[in-house]
Amino acid sequence: MDAQQVVVVLKAVADPTRFTVLWELTRGERAVGQLAELTGAQVAAVSQHLARLRTAGLVTSRRSGTHVYYRAAGEHVRALLDQAVLVAEEVADAPGPVQRRSVGPRTGGA
Repeated sequence: MDAQQVVVVLKAVADPTRFTVLWELTRGERAVGQLAELTGAQVAAVSQHLARLRTAGLVTSRRSGTHVYYRAAGEHVRALLDQAVLVAEEVADAPGPVQRRSVGPRTGGA
């Protein structure tokens, strides 16, 4: 195990906008403009988030004419997000000094 690479991946996901972008990309390929609409963020900001996710190896892209389309790098990305949501829900439900509600999209039938 390369702990440094694990930390790079976790830091890449540790932002609400990046988490949401990545969640959407596990559902299908999207262009930057679509992701900006879905997240409510500016296109430039989404592009920067995508660059960070790409550097971490979590997304891939393809060019079609003047458009660039992004997608999750594989099924392992969805598994990572699903596990993160489950852990966050467990932490939120656990008794203790810090209780937080859901940090990302709730898992459902998607």
